Amino acid sequence: MCGIVGLFLKDPKLESQLGAMLTDMLITMTDRGPDSAGIAIYGGAKDGLGKLTVQSANPGRDFRNLDADLHDAIGQPVAMLVKSTHAVLELPLAQLEAARAALTQLRPEVKVMSAGDSIEIFKEVGLPKDVAARFDLAKMKGTHGIGHTRMATESAVTTMGAHPFSTGADQCLVHNGSLSNHNGVRRELKRLGMTFETENDTEVGAAFISHKLQSGETLGNALEATLTDLDGFFTFVVGTKNGFGVVRDPIACKPAVMAETDQYVAFGSEYRALVNLPGIEDARIWEPEPATVYFWER
Repeated sequence: MCGIVGLFLKDPKLESQLGAMLTDMLITMTDRGPDSAGIAIYGGAKDGLGKLTVQSANPGRDFRNLDADLHDAIGQPVAMLVKSTHAVLELPLAQLEAARAALTQLRPEVKVMSAGDSIEIFKEVGLPKDVAARFDLAKMKGTHGIGHTRMATESAVTTMGAHPFSTGADQCLVHNGSLSNHNGVRRELKRLGMTFETENDTEVGAAFISHKLQSGETLGNALEATLTDLDGFFTFVVGTKNGFGVVRDPIACKPAVMAETDQYVAFGSEYRALVNLPGIEDARIWEPEPATVYFWER
């Protein structure tokens, strides 16, 4: 049992409140997942610049002079903002892959949480309220975001086991459920060139969708493919640079509710995650249908 939240803003006037709204939604889902939590925020893209969000169990050591060391390695300026165990590195977009490669040599214990134009992912072990406070999530701005509270059932409680999982540029996924064929799908995706950081089944779902998108599929088509190629029980909420998508397996035993107004589209594992959103009393509210894809893109 885990908790999922998501918010896709249509009204730019709400962008300064995105972090605060998502934080409230996330904390409301604490009893569905008290062991770890995470959030992905999309926003702040700048022409020609990209972001790497990284994590360290020893940030005092690993983040010391990291921006300067990366600058020396790639020959381009690097800005760094440290947030507890995470740091957001801003650098020329064309150098993201070079910077990732340099990181493995410069700081081999640092883990990349996300990479892209606008995505930032923060996740850690602990109660959702503590994770949110650690990264000051309530003050973050953006256009859309997704979050997750985890109750581990099949793998250890670790930072890398927390959601969201990001396996492609500006892509991420959160999941409630369990995939039964993830080992076979992982082997096939490895054969096709995808790489994995964990044995978590959710990372397989994320990589499956990333591979479809990298192969030229639309977000809608990638989500449709999960219904035929992935077995098990799942509710997926997916984020991309421009989009937000939801899909449930054909049995749809995992709870989900959605709301839409002129200002936003929201998702929660339970309705109580949505009750403090502005204008919720006038929203169109529904339960996503089984084996049905919902997505919004700007």
